[in-house]
Amino acid sequence: MGYFRANCYIFADEYTGEAVVIDPGDEVFRIMENIEELGVKVRYILLTHGHFDHTDGAEELGRAVNAPVYIHRLDSHMLRFQPDGFLSDGDIFNLSSYSIKVIHTPGHTAGSVCFFTDSIIFTGDTLFAGSVGRTFSRRDHILLVQSIMKKIIPLGDHIKVYPGHGPSSTIGKERISNPFLQF
Repeated sequence: MGYFRANCYIFADEYTGEAVVIDPGDEVFRIMENIEELGVKVRYILLTHGHFDHTDGAEELGRAVNAPVYIHRLDSHMLRFQPDGFLSDGDIFNLSSYSIKVIHTPGHTAGSVCFFTDSIIFTGDTLFAGSVGRTFSRRDHILLVQSIMKKIIPLGDHIKVYPGHGPSSTIGKERISNPFLQF
């Protein structure tokens, strides 16, 4: 979506049509077209972190589909609007037959989170295919790598990774080949 080509995801239960939208950063009209085409009902809008390329469409989309917007409290100051709620490590969002778990992964930003469900993780700007999120200090980079190594890698090699930018991957592929995770 948009100039920075951030990934936006619509994750839906195909049986009930309930859905979450993750990181609607721009082009709300395109997101709405996809929601209508899929015929889903958006229950939540979840933000992986506070950067505008992941959040700028959230308020408009929330109003359009009548769904609450959530972000980690540590990133809420980056928003141009007031979120409906705050995310914390371990929170669970139920979506019919799926449970979406919030995993706090600080480093890219203080309030960066990932969303884990079933065999999928949405990593925002924490982990990419072949890379990791940009950081602004050595301390933040160390914190980011620790978040990945302690909270994401243990989920298992088979878990599919859907990042905030670029193509998907798996935890196993990143564990083996991502140069930022090799020590």
